[in-house]
Amino acid sequence: MTTELRVLRPSEWNEWFECLELAFGGVPESPEQRELEEALTEYERSVGIWDGSDVVATAGAFSFRLAVPGGALVPAAGVTMVSVAATHRRRGLLTSMMRRQLDDVRALGEPIAVLTASEPVIYGRYGYGAATRQMSLEIDTDRVRLHVPEGTDAIRLRYAKGDEAVAACESVYARLVAGRPGTPAHGPGWERKSLTDPASARQGGSALQCLLAERDGEVVGYTTYYIKPDWTMSGPRGRVSVSDLAALDPAAYAALWRFLFGIDLTSTVEARNRPVDDAVLHLVSDVRRCEVRIRDSLHVRLVDVGAALEARSYRAPVDVVFEVEDAFCPWNAGRWRLTADAKGGASCKRTDDAADLELSVRELGTVYLGGESLGSLALAGRVRELRAGAVAEVSSAFLSDVAPWLPRGF
Repeated sequence: MTTELRVLRPSEWNEWFECLELAFGGVPESPEQRELEEALTEYERSVGIWDGSDVVATAGAFSFRLAVPGGALVPAAGVTMVSVAATHRRRGLLTSMMRRQLDDVRALGEPIAVLTASEPVIYGRYGYGAATRQMSLEIDTDRVRLHVPEGTDAIRLRYAKGDEAVAACESVYARLVAGRPGTPAHGPGWERKSLTDPASARQGGSALQCLLAERDGEVVGYTTYYIKPDWTMSGPRGRVSVSDLAALDPAAYAALWRFLFGIDLTSTVEARNRPVDDAVLHLVSDVRRCEVRIRDSLHVRLVDVGAALEARSYRAPVDVVFEVEDAFCPWNAGRWRLTADAKGGASCKRTDDAADLELSVRELGTVYLGGESLGSLALAGRVRELRAGAVAEVSSAFLSDVAPWLPRGF
């Protein structure tokens, strides 16, 4: 087999995207969704592998900044559109694309690469660690009540459409980015993605609806959702599917949830992607009837260990030497001294000093955003303590005050 790995040309996009669609089951995207995906494609960051005239593998990346603990927005490669044709599996095609991609990310000076994995087991061998989780809820609104904070009744709610809805939602989202590690700050064009509404995504439900929360004429929150009507012999059993919900303060947040709970002819509110520390868990009367489930979400790969660890802040002063294993990106392998003070300044440099902890770059990616515990990884045997007490010291310093979360996919 003779194959060629090269950068995607604009004239080849349709064939390239069809290879991706086929690898994910062969169900074509709607024309609207395809148009948006093509518009957002960064051709210089998109590669494919050709076997003769056939595209047999794809991979791409988006350029954005990612919020990290402390509020900094760090340049990141959002890895996406990864596929290998079923006819060409187990031939090293994915490894060759990952090799090319991480070399390019390093050349661009981006300290981290991130992705959401269709199958998490695939990406650990390339140094990606599961750094955030997402919570799904299925709430029985016939039996669960909300206890809302003072000021909720002062919030005005209204529907919005089109450009007004996009602008209002993006204004709230932009104000929240830095406060939650794992949140991406995208460039122009991405505002369309959050309110794209292909009929194929509705699964028999309504068009996507957008509701704004206002206080004194200022938008302070929003939610987007679908309604799927359903009727039984005993009456209406409709379902509300929350696509997105965000607010700038507790009253606006509670007002949006209260609205969703009270929509006529429905008895269930489901939300597939919420942070694991979502405040709604403290508003509901019975969390057991919310069917809480947790799964992995954003996977992080440190491409430049030193720059990545310097970019974030730490909850406590830390002075530690890591012995890092990184076979796939050997420029990261070896000893690094991380020092950080209580004011947020951090330094991570090469050192010949004795190591305190031994771990792989995958474990560093897992704890990078502050949602996973280094101590937990040590108990699993994935971190080796070489100096007594080092795990406890570093674990505490790495944790984030709020759970990291990826509110929108890419």
